[in-house]
Amino acid sequence: MSPLLRALALALSFIVASASAWAQQPKAIPIVGLMSFVAASDDPAYDAFRQGLRELGYLEGRNVRIEFRNAQGHADRLPGLAEELVRLKPDVIVLGNPIAARAVMRASSTTPIVIVASDPLGSGLVTNLAHPGGNLTGLSTITTELGAKRLQLLKETIPGLNRLAVLWHQLSTIDKRVDELKAAAASLSIELKVVKAQAPEEFSAAFAEFRQARVQALYLIESPLFYGHRRTLAAMALHARLPTMYSTKVFPADGGLMSYGADFQVLARQAAGYVDKILKGAKPGDLPIEQATKLEFVINLKTAKGLNLMIPPSVLTRADEIIR
Repeated sequence: MSPLLRALALALSFIVASASAWAQQPKAIPIVGLMSFVAASDDPAYDAFRQGLRELGYLEGRNVRIEFRNAQGHADRLPGLAEELVRLKPDVIVLGNPIAARAVMRASSTTPIVIVASDPLGSGLVTNLAHPGGNLTGLSTITTELGAKRLQLLKETIPGLNRLAVLWHQLSTIDKRVDELKAAAASLSIELKVVKAQAPEEFSAAFAEFRQARVQALYLIESPLFYGHRRTLAAMALHARLPTMYSTKVFPADGGLMSYGADFQVLARQAAGYVDKILKGAKPGDLPIEQATKLEFVINLKTAKGLNLMIPPSVLTRADEIIR
């Protein structure tokens, strides 16, 4: 064989070998981003989401890669974390609150987003739940009737209740929600002491205001800040002898008195189904945002005992779950 033919054969064999090696390269596994306002990566909601993925055949580190980012309760960190996640070119980003969603939507108008949060419609994230459009879909944890229902349950639990403290986090709560709560309280002849807390460092001052106002109970409006610091808030409420109403069962599970609302862990698990559809080619804007249909009333009797509070039988019999 001539030197020229030998060189051509060698080059051809190199090209074939390279092509074969390239064909054998493992396919890049999908990337799922998780961004939290304050909850840790081992939070029950994130565990439920990962369980949902496993049930659908996604094994972390094997056929799916999860990138978790936590703002540690600092809203000013969210834009940077959102941009950091977007640079990884994730196939989808899963979020638990509207604050984080807005940060990701500013960082990218195309990265698919799955959100599990209160009132994405009222928060302005979408204009239509059935046809969200854009790059966001997911699940909604709230209906407009919940505030009034929670106040009614508190009223029945604490006979003579007429002064109620309300703690809210303005970064996550639209003013309309507070106004709706005030209207519901007026119909029940309950006077509200509304206090805003933007960081854990403000909790003590808030409880000092409650003490000065001589309130009889406390209502926490949904917030990722309160969710992430639920054990601290439950302990402070117990110390202040304030029976407290929360938004979801994880609060009484961690020491709070009672909650009425959707089970956030169930919804987080369902969010894995949205991720599965998007990874298989569905467009988030074509997937309707589902609203929670099952609401649970949960009471922690151990906390009630610590408050020296006797829960009326008429209230206990309506509880979906009693923690003893």
